[in-house]
Amino acid sequence: MIIFRLIGESFRFAFDALRQNKLRTMLSLLAITIGIFTIIAVFSAVDTFRGKLQASVDKLGSNTIYVQKWPWSFGDNYPWWKYMNRPQPSLRDFEALRERIENAQGVTFEISTSDRTIKYRSSSVEGISVWAASHDFNKTWNFELQDGRYFTENESKNGSPVCILGSDIADGLFDGDAAVGKQVQILGRRLTVVGVFKKEGEDMLGTSLDKNVNIPIAFAKGVLDIQSERYGPQITVRGKDNVSLEEVESELKGLMRSIHRIKPGQEEDFALNKTTIISNQLDSMFKMVNIAGWVIGGFSILVGGFSIANIMFVSVKERTNIIGIQKSLGAKNYFILLQFIFESISLCILGGLLGLLLVFLLALGIGAATDFHIILGLNNIALGIGISIIIGTISGFWPAYSASRLDPVEAIRS
Repeated sequence: MIIFRLIGESFRFAFDALRQNKLRTMLSLLAITIGIFTIIAVFSAVDTFRGKLQASVDKLGSNTIYVQKWPWSFGDNYPWWKYMNRPQPSLRDFEALRERIENAQGVTFEISTSDRTIKYRSSSVEGISVWAASHDFNKTWNFELQDGRYFTENESKNGSPVCILGSDIADGLFDGDAAVGKQVQILGRRLTVVGVFKKEGEDMLGTSLDKNVNIPIAFAKGVLDIQSERYGPQITVRGKDNVSLEEVESELKGLMRSIHRIKPGQEEDFALNKTTIISNQLDSMFKMVNIAGWVIGGFSILVGGFSIANIMFVSVKERTNIIGIQKSLGAKNYFILLQFIFESISLCILGGLLGLLLVFLLALGIGAATDFHIILGLNNIALGIGISIIIGTISGFWPAYSASRLDPVEAIRS
């Protein structure tokens, strides 16, 4: 009960100081407010960016590996000369993998071409991408259909002239009418629409299917040179849910080395790319941004800590006679100490709450002006309040300690 009474009195003293010396207190709290605002704004923006990017990465599949010619790399001095003579993943590689791999729930051979035009009667949509894939595409990619169906096994195997449209393409060609069953023209051929992808919206990695047309790879063989590097041939392998990514990667590496007849100790002539490469790069990038946020906000909080300490020394001097009366009536040293520490913490929490309010208002403003919505999470709110409590404790300790050591007689005389 004494602690709760102390806290209540400390808040009352803090607000009395604010009410009696508004300008002095607000100026002292300004540095704390700016520091908390800077740190929490950076962390909230980073968390929001990271969440959106991670959602885009997860769409590619956390248990998916891409067999490609070029390894993914985000650093400087990319050794492209080491990889330029590598062979492209081929249909032969795909067929051999599909027959021999055990830990995969789906294996597909895929190519893509962009900046194509699709037509239906007098309507057309430009700048679309065409993806050609083998039958297991629905097992190696996360998507839903809003209308129609996926390719049958016979359609994929026989290369039937069928396609699945992205929702933006379907809206542009048919203006709300049913797309399934209609014939569209693309790549100089007529294809029948059997399905429409559910609208996904543009993500931060540009992996949306909204402006994609998917066709069977067996059909694409008669229209495109599917082994050409310009179409980026790749083999996509998604592991079984009960098998770790490391096991899938180990089996896949062994099979590819066997298929390409690579001798022990000889370097691979293929790349196994996975989404963890992107995730690790994002982690290192956002770690640097977080450090920058701590450094920038830390200077403001340091200045704010000195300001709060100054206010508390002034507060101790103004209330010296009250401290003497309290001690003469039996108040213990720890009571005086805690009273001023809690007052310092109260002032810092007030500055922290003002900083969090500014972050919230900034997030609302950015969300209203753009489609990007910054999320002020509970973890960042707790962090802001936690920093305020720590700074309040550190800043208020020495003034509170000096107040608790005052001689009651000398304090009353002052």
